[in-house]
Amino acid sequence: MQVLIVEDDDRIRAVLRLALEDEGYQVAEAADTPTALDQARAAMPDLMMVDLMLGEIDGYTCIREIRRISDIPIVIVSARSDTHDIVAGLEAGADDYVTKPFQVKEITARLRALRRRLRTSAEAAQPDIVLDSDPRRRLVLSTSRGAVRLDSKDVPLTVTEYRLLVELASPPGRVLSRSALLASVWEHGYYGDERIVDVHIRRLRTKVERDPGRPQLVTTVRGMGYRLDPR
Repeated sequence: MQVLIVEDDDRIRAVLRLALEDEGYQVAEAADTPTALDQARAAMPDLMMVDLMLGEIDGYTCIREIRRISDIPIVIVSARSDTHDIVAGLEAGADDYVTKPFQVKEITARLRALRRRLRTSAEAAQPDIVLDSDPRRRLVLSTSRGAVRLDSKDVPLTVTEYRLLVELASPPGRVLSRSALLASVWEHGYYGDERIVDVHIRRLRTKVERDPGRPQLVTTVRGMGYRLDPR
């Protein structure tokens, strides 16, 4: 698999390149957002690692632009550790967030988890689940295709958003806590902030709910977690 590292610090890029090549990845590098976007448009990588502080055009913009054309997994690696920065990065479209200074083992473990998420998403095959039966906006989760379809068009979900929806739908009606979703979607051994689940649920709702401000499909069960309620 090919990883594109978007990082303006030459030393950090070199460390990441060596570590990832030892793991068997093909590594491409970019020191700024324009170069990263040019490389991605020419040959989209399988995974991306993006710093947030990239000069004139920051990492948030880089991630949003990539999300316009691809749902590949994106991991932010940044010295910004404030909750606002983490949430903003995830809402821009990233799948995961690692703060600097980091342990190389942590980076490679996160990427391995993302690869497994990609593989299990592709391999999962269950009967289609009708999420919204309204004939005006029929919404169907098709695990055989690894997609959600709204009428005749695919809904552009990221791997993490899709995995969250599949987990909530297996079967629908169960209440799943944040910790349970972290364990199943991000996998055991994830020690990040549980609020990463809230951010991805919020992003998922913007794509599948009739009114994201008043969700009725992916509902919150106060004090417990989240539940999928097909209509």
